[in-house]
Amino acid sequence: MTILVRPSRDEDIAAIHAIYTPAVLGGTASFELEPPDAEELRRRRAAILADGFPYLVAELDGRIVGYAYAGKYRPRPAYRYAVEDSIYVMPDCQGKGVGKALLSQLITDCEALGMRQIIAVIGDSLSAGSINLHRGLGFTHAGTVRNVGFKHGRWLDQVIYQRALGSGAQTAP
Repeated sequence: MTILVRPSRDEDIAAIHAIYTPAVLGGTASFELEPPDAEELRRRRAAILADGFPYLVAELDGRIVGYAYAGKYRPRPAYRYAVEDSIYVMPDCQGKGVGKALLSQLITDCEALGMRQIIAVIGDSLSAGSINLHRGLGFTHAGTVRNVGFKHGRWLDQVIYQRALGSGAQTAP
């Protein structure tokens, strides 16, 4: 089983849509309630790329089984060295190293861009898979925002994890 992580392409949008739609409809990783259509995902991807950030896909046996991207953590200029990651993996491929391969490459790409902090805003404090993925790649718990989302009939927390990139805050950018 070889996982290939590569930059996404326009023609990957259908696969990205197929991964994200069930995550929205049945999961808590995203706090969206209705899945966006493929054109909206195309627009979002274009905005990430236009800002100069990575948007990756993972292939397993020639099939796209996950995607990840980093974008601005917050829009104000003082946050310009911090990014937020997003990772989605097909349910049948979770726990097989796809998320780790995507996040590892995302970290490398963001360091190459001169970013200093990467933040994971994890939907649902019960998301053990995402929490363990981030912990395993050096992220530490930075806080929990309790009961900020309501989805699938229950209140959801957001769990914040953070990891330094490059020299982090040890030196000025």
